[in-house]
Amino acid sequence: MAKLYHVPLSPFCRKVRLSLAEKKIECELVEERYWEKEADFLARNPAAKVPVLKIDGRTMAESAAICEYLEELHPEPPLMPRSPEKRYEVRRLVGWFDDKFHNEVTSKLLYERVNKKVMGKGYPDSTNVKSGSKAIKYHLDYMAWLLDHRRWLAGDAMSLADFAAAAHLSSLDYISDVDWNRSDVVKDWYAKIKSRPAFRSILADQIPGFLPPAHYADLDF
Repeated sequence: MAKLYHVPLSPFCRKVRLSLAEKKIECELVEERYWEKEADFLARNPAAKVPVLKIDGRTMAESAAICEYLEELHPEPPLMPRSPEKRYEVRRLVGWFDDKFHNEVTSKLLYERVNKKVMGKGYPDSTNVKSGSKAIKYHLDYMAWLLDHRRWLAGDAMSLADFAAAAHLSSLDYISDVDWNRSDVVKDWYAKIKSRPAFRSILADQIPGFLPPAHYADLDF
């Protein structure tokens, strides 16, 4: 059985978890305090980052590379389209959420409000929190624009781009940092994707010291 070293609220880990679950690949989850940089973990990934996936006798790091490996090895159900142009769009949006959204929103909200406390690094920086709260509005509006023109974020079919976005937003939703009333189309998209069986284990996550909002696991929020 595959083994995933992860942190429950990490959007990068959640993206891999969603891919594994969507493709029905059984996987043992092992929580990893990566910031402690223990020797055993550094041997698995010298970059000291999660996720790390052990599968098929291999140890793999970097969430985007892991997801594409899973796609190539287990192409059904597909999370990447066939045409080069459509695959490009999926990769562009995965990069958007894992880079731009992460730097402007996730790192300013989730990391300040949760990671600092868990890691014992003090209190949230209010400047960063304000910056993240402002930036997420822009990103939700961009998602709304995409979904006004497409069925899913990257096109007519659900893809890895949707999982990347949902991984970040579900982590932020756990700490009530997403204004779902800002866009009905984004809210409907999220309700649709969180109703998938692949999302069940993520919605069951519990972080000690942090209670999710009442709507977090509600499929009809």
